[in-house]
Amino acid sequence: MKPARTMNSKQEKGQSTVEFALSVVTVMFVIFCCFELLMAVYTASVLADAAKEGVRYAEVHGSNTTLCSGPNTASPCANDPLANNVGAMVKNYAKASLHDTSAISVSVTYPDGTNDAPNRVVVTVSYTYVPYINLSFFHPTLTTHAQGRIVN
Repeated sequence: MKPARTMNSKQEKGQSTVEFALSVVTVMFVIFCCFELLMAVYTASVLADAAKEGVRYAEVHGSNTTLCSGPNTASPCANDPLANNVGAMVKNYAKASLHDTSAISVSVTYPDGTNDAPNRVVVTVSYTYVPYINLSFFHPTLTTHAQGRIVN
């Protein structure tokens, strides 16, 4: 019986180096993609929490308070009829997202017309996510909504 044919060591010399290099590049690419996905999910989570904080602020700063935010002509809300304080609260909370908060767009609406209790308030937060590897064709817009009823 003939022994199995084996290659000599000269032909196999660089095989393990090439396999190692390809494996390391593949593993690093997968790790980086996982990191990028986790940062996008984290940013979306922070934006959702920021919208909820904006709703909480609007809920307790209705027409019956001295620091009210929102549209109401029959109360002392002339200092913030456009609910800019709610938007500022959202942006302040969103600073934890580790991204440029100046690009955050906040929309505060009162579907029932005024900020009287128990009317509704809706806070919408939008942000164009810019990945760490800035690909010009991939900038998803993350949008989240939160809604509540004014209690004060």
